[in-house]
Amino acid sequence: MTTRVWDYLTEYAKEKDDILDAVQRVFGSGQLVLGESVRGFEAEFAAYHGLAHGTGVDNGTDALTIGLQALGIGPGDEVVTVSNTAAPTVVAIAATGATPVFVDVRADDFLIDVDQVAGVVTERTRAILPVHLYGQCADMAPLTALAGRHGLKILEDCAQAHGARHHGRIAGTMGDAAAFSFYPTKVLGAYGDGGAVLTDDAEVDRNLKQLRYYGMDKVYYVVRSPGQNSRLDEVQAEILRRKLTRLDDYIAGRNAVARRYEQRLGDLTGPGGLQLPATNPGNTHVFYVYVVRHPQRDRIIEALREYDIALNISYPWPVHTMSGFAHLGYARGSLPVTEALAGEIFSLPMYPSLTESDQDRVIDALRSVLETL
Repeated sequence: MTTRVWDYLTEYAKEKDDILDAVQRVFGSGQLVLGESVRGFEAEFAAYHGLAHGTGVDNGTDALTIGLQALGIGPGDEVVTVSNTAAPTVVAIAATGATPVFVDVRADDFLIDVDQVAGVVTERTRAILPVHLYGQCADMAPLTALAGRHGLKILEDCAQAHGARHHGRIAGTMGDAAAFSFYPTKVLGAYGDGGAVLTDDAEVDRNLKQLRYYGMDKVYYVVRSPGQNSRLDEVQAEILRRKLTRLDDYIAGRNAVARRYEQRLGDLTGPGGLQLPATNPGNTHVFYVYVVRHPQRDRIIEALREYDIALNISYPWPVHTMSGFAHLGYARGSLPVTEALAGEIFSLPMYPSLTESDQDRVIDALRSVLETL
């Protein structure tokens, strides 16, 4: 049987009764849209982060788009971010009418190189969108200091960092607002699409609530444009309420898998060898994905297919090299670390219910392949 990077069936078998009870509760509630389950999850998810306000939306991309709009970002503005990210980060910026401006990432942790940000700030820059990538937080202190000096907003992209911490502060609490995805693969994942935006700012929260509901302040009356229809589904919200109570357990499970990889693969690291994830000082990693690096990545992935092991690359194409963003004018070589990573990184299986035997199968196969290179 093929071993994949992610699988939910074992977890579902364990939690099935609770998941189906959540569905039944919604279907029997008499309200299927923006009801008690959405309101409850919004409040509980915000409380988990120690924040005052939460707004559930349809997906993580909408969380980014609406989050930026709620902070006042729109046409003519520039938003600083990275190209080593899932495309939705940049798609969301473009959807507001703003222009994405890229900086490179660091070679050791693959996160935004904060030292480059000041060099791209212009009179049109209005926001910074740091991506807490792969499960750990970007270095936020220099970014918040820079934002303060220039009057910039910060929207944290927390799609891959539910529960991650940075010097004691949880991801999503270090900017003006934070966007989350609940796509099924996430650390806190739904059984379909879902997203949320968190903030401590009451005015931003009011903007969010209007923007996700056509721009309406009350039924049938639009007070701002453009709004959109982006509501977190009641069923997904109720499932997420149940799963939120287990989030810390999910994180512990992922860390156990990560420790086993480090214990059994640590001797293969070194110049020209396998680079394992680095957890920065002060960070608590939640290992949304377990991304490793090797100069012969493509040969490794192809060889592991012979063992019925299907791996993933996060991400094979830097956003600035995609034809859909060619108009931004970034030439090949403009973000050298990002471009080098795209040819060398790949993800090993990572999810809390990954059994030791399945993980050992992956590790043994990978060791065998590396010995032949």
